[in-house]
Amino acid sequence: MEDGVNLFSLEGRVALVTGAGRGIGQGVAKGLAAHGARCVCAARTRSQLDETVAAIRAAGGNALAVEMDMADLDAVRRGMEKTLARYGQLDILVNNAGMNIREPLEAVTEEHYDRIMDVNLKGLFFLSRMAVDDMIPRKQGKIINIGSLTTGIALHGVSVYTATKGAVGQLTKSQALELGPHNIQVNAICPGFILTPLTEKLWSDPTMRAWGEGRTPAGRLGIPDDLVGTAVFLASAASNYVTGQHIYVDGGFMAGEKWPMPPKGGQ
Repeated sequence: MEDGVNLFSLEGRVALVTGAGRGIGQGVAKGLAAHGARCVCAARTRSQLDETVAAIRAAGGNALAVEMDMADLDAVRRGMEKTLARYGQLDILVNNAGMNIREPLEAVTEEHYDRIMDVNLKGLFFLSRMAVDDMIPRKQGKIINIGSLTTGIALHGVSVYTATKGAVGQLTKSQALELGPHNIQVNAICPGFILTPLTEKLWSDPTMRAWGEGRTPAGRLGIPDDLVGTAVFLASAASNYVTGQHIYVDGGFMAGEKWPMPPKGGQ
């Protein structure tokens, strides 16, 4: 058995993180690299990728930038090929890339629907499919799918996004069942309200900010660094007997809803 320190070490491991150009993906990529993983950072925007890779290398880490649009399966395939060509293996896959279009149900177009489904679900599914081709023969691997609060509950105005994240939750369990015999663990991190460049406009609205902070027992919005510890745990040997789980990193949101205390002596 590994000691308490080495249990969380990612030395010798290769991680691929999608959506690593900013926000949650960037934070997770930097966190995994800080714990010793060689990190392949994938995203659509090269300038953002270069920023992430530069930060990892400046901290003494090993990183590779790979341009990848999750809606383009040829690009996804090329990204996997570059990963294996550079490092020869893939031990950790973090399916983080995602998108959302906030529209009421009656305003959703087929174009919106297809784009969200392609990025959030289809790309994730087939990248996982490609990853296990390397993991299964070596009898080891970690897949971390990034879900959402909507993996467990519905939020209005984001019906297609909610559908994809609910599907990611069920896919996580299905993957865990199928891949368990190959010593591959599959889990989902389900973030709460996280302040990122993607959500900055939403949370800059005072009404939304007050609601989000008030509805969260921790009393604040999360930041990408709040997810790093969970990601390292799920990527490391510390989680070798943990699979098929949805772990909510949400400041307590899913624990329930606060309500006004009744007056003293009230029922």
